[in-house]
Amino acid sequence: MSKTAILCVDDEVMVLSSLEIELRSAFGDAYLYEFAESGEEALELIEELRDEGVAIVAIVSDWLMPGMKGDEFLIEVHNKFPEITSIMLTGQADLLAIEKAKQEAALSHCLYKPWKSQELISAINSALHRECAIS
Repeated sequence: MSKTAILCVDDEVMVLSSLEIELRSAFGDAYLYEFAESGEEALELIEELRDEGVAIVAIVSDWLMPGMKGDEFLIEVHNKFPEITSIMLTGQADLLAIEKAKQEAALSHCLYKPWKSQELISAINSALHRECAIS
């Protein structure tokens, strides 16, 4: 069985910590959980994980981050790895950025901070079921 991971990208460490707690509570040890504080760091991490044979099933990304914005990051990921499902988690994305991510990155869901745990887990479950259907 190949290893699968969920990647969370946010420039706020507290948000990443909260996401880790929620994901571990919902999915236990079924997945690896990886975290990056920027789009650039996340792109490097994706390459490393792929080299190690780890398949990323979903990315949960903030929109407003220093350097590369979330929509730009998700578009780049989608262009390289269209099988990865993307979820935007943001408090500040404008509608144009969300629409751009939907059209150019096949954005699966957009959730707003503060998010509801049930919505987040539902969005990730949807991504996981999509991955199972593709495999």
